[in-house]
Amino acid sequence: MPIAAQAAIPAWHPHFDVWTVLLVLGFAYTYAVRRIGPRMNLSGPAATRRQLAAFATGLVLLWVVSGWPVHDIAEQHLFMFHMVEHITLSLIVPPLLIVGTPVWILRALLTNRFVLPIIRPLIVPVVAFFVFDFTLIAIHWPQAVNTMVTSTAVHFMIHTLLFAVSIVMWLPVLSRVPELPRLSAPARMLYLFVHSLLPTIPASFLTFGKEPLYSTYAEAPRLWGIDALTDQAVAGLIMKLGGGALIWGVIVVMWFRWYRDEQRCDTLERQLRESV
Repeated sequence: MPIAAQAAIPAWHPHFDVWTVLLVLGFAYTYAVRRIGPRMNLSGPAATRRQLAAFATGLVLLWVVSGWPVHDIAEQHLFMFHMVEHITLSLIVPPLLIVGTPVWILRALLTNRFVLPIIRPLIVPVVAFFVFDFTLIAIHWPQAVNTMVTSTAVHFMIHTLLFAVSIVMWLPVLSRVPELPRLSAPARMLYLFVHSLLPTIPASFLTFGKEPLYSTYAEAPRLWGIDALTDQAVAGLIMKLGGGALIWGVIVVMWFRWYRDEQRCDTLERQLRESV
């Protein structure tokens, strides 16, 4: 394997495609919350502070991983940074944006006559599982990665696809739209647990591979003295341990909330029996 030249962090330059996406999402959300929501006679605020904070955090993280320097390092030097992008775009930003979007906006987006017939069959848990995990495996295939990092347009399209299927994956867990009901608490935890297992397969090839899988990264100028095989192994660990930790963190939070709700129901039932 040839030893690639050493390199420095790429110079700053604008990412207009990312800026455009962020501006469109931010403007649409702000307009809906400030202009449309107050005219709808909602029972509460158009968006709670928690929702505003979650949506804003999602946009900030999207900007961080899709702009300079993270995206540039990922595209030109280190696959581990590319994996950080993928984990953020699939397991962090989508749930934040879903949680941060008020239910009245979600209903308008997801239940119109154009979107509902498409999204309803996709969020069936078995379908959502295979759609997401097949896409995750496919975009880490050597040919896909090599093409992605050599074509800005393909890179943008694949990241858009990853983000879209991630929304599909998270809706069975986080949907608050009656027309698209989410799973029960135990089913949500089982669903996420199964999702945490499949990435082990591609992550194992990355972590324990004896040769670099991606020719583009094998030949890329090295950054900070990290060789291609170490870079690939760290990327695999990020995929498995980082992605698994995020999913298991959500499972733990759900378990405690489910346990709290069950305890409250038991307490209410006991009080009702005692009052009879």
